[in-house]
Amino acid sequence: MQDPAASPPAEKLSFATKLAYGAGDMGPAMTANLLAFFLMFFFTNVAGMNPALAGSVLMIGKIFDAINDPIVGVMSDRTKSKWGRRLPWMLYGALPFGIIFFLQWIVPQFSRDPNMNQWWLFAYYVAIGIIFNIFYTIVNLPYTALTPEVTQDYNERTNLNTFRFFFSIGGSILSLIVAQIIFLTFKTSPTSTQYLLLGLVTAVMSTLPLYWCVFGVKRRVLNAERQRVASQTALEEPIPIGQQIKIALNNRPFQFVIGIYFCSWLAVQMTASIIPYYVINYMKLSEAQFTQVMIAVQGTALAMLFVWERVSRRYGKKVVYFLGNGFWLIAQFGLFLIKPDQVPLMYFLAVLAGFGVSVAYLVPWSMVPDVIEWDELETGQRREGVFYAFMVLLQKFGLALGLFLLGQGLAFAGFREKTGSVMPEQPDSAIDAIRWAIGPIPTAILLAGLCLAYFYPITKEKHQEILLQLAERKRNQAGPGNTSAEDNG
Repeated sequence: MQDPAASPPAEKLSFATKLAYGAGDMGPAMTANLLAFFLMFFFTNVAGMNPALAGSVLMIGKIFDAINDPIVGVMSDRTKSKWGRRLPWMLYGALPFGIIFFLQWIVPQFSRDPNMNQWWLFAYYVAIGIIFNIFYTIVNLPYTALTPEVTQDYNERTNLNTFRFFFSIGGSILSLIVAQIIFLTFKTSPTSTQYLLLGLVTAVMSTLPLYWCVFGVKRRVLNAERQRVASQTALEEPIPIGQQIKIALNNRPFQFVIGIYFCSWLAVQMTASIIPYYVINYMKLSEAQFTQVMIAVQGTALAMLFVWERVSRRYGKKVVYFLGNGFWLIAQFGLFLIKPDQVPLMYFLAVLAGFGVSVAYLVPWSMVPDVIEWDELETGQRREGVFYAFMVLLQKFGLALGLFLLGQGLAFAGFREKTGSVMPEQPDSAIDAIRWAIGPIPTAILLAGLCLAYFYPITKEKHQEILLQLAERKRNQAGPGNTSAEDNG
């Protein structure tokens, strides 16, 4: 037995705990990946929606998310259950999460009038999108808030997020492989049937890992919850929701993390949304080759997670972010410059982009627990749910904004949606818009993220100082002779 407040413990998590924790991001990653890569293409080329109308669907859903995410975050902070604060949300939200995702890939026929049917489809996909985003928040936001409850160690958190994004990127790759298998196996079936099967298979595969996570980390999380409750003082008053949100937004390090993550994720989502059009309409390749390009990006990002995690242990998160984004910038602008006959170079640039995509996943999320402890030092309370709510909101808003801007840009440039069995020839203005959306625009966004990362104030040394001050405070609150044991999972 030792006093945990004596110093920040260098704790080691078991391999099983890390695997179970990582599995919790597999399902949300699979669904988010298919939405990012295929949904806009599905709307315009399968459901036959106008690109401007299609690009507006998710944007409307995210207006509701602006209210939904902070509310779920605060509610999870205040949840009282024998399963702790976070796990009940994941346990009961997993099944409807999968069912609603499947419903997004149905193409209902509401009217024989094409114009009237467009608006009915728009209403259907908006409704399904809003409901799906609610359940995505219910399972994913409490999951992301588990990180500081599983471990307080600086390096272990980066390692834990490495496992998380191993499953996240691995799930993204798996969703692309599943898509390619279905497209090739059922290539003679209608395209709508292919996407319906893709939605069904992915719904099942994305639901099961959530249960693995819940039962795999339960012991560790409940132990942390008992310690948190025991350390609370009787005089501690809960802060109202509005004030909590204000504190989160006034947290200076969190302001930088918000900017860094939003720039990174917006660049990821804009690129992901435009890639199908770039490969098929500009490079003149097939849908199967499009999935191969994305597997090259995601496969490299998966492998680089472990490289960047080691670099981060030695040099810190900011250095990793700068290195990864340097490769990414070269790749994005290179895709703008290459010609349709330079297919091998396209694959090389896809691999290079994977170097940067991995840091977009790893670094911002590894910064959030440090920000939470900065806030705890300033306020005396832990509000993981509030901070993670904004991160999940940014993730979804980045996807929505990317699709919205892409849809409006393609419509303005004269992109022709598919109305029959033959893919229409696109005008030069649409091709130019596709190239700009994959090159100069994401490049400018990434440069803005690098500027913000340069001024991020929490270094590895600063984080250790924060933990020491928190440990001293807890020791003083607990009084002499109070001891506890640490469960290492």
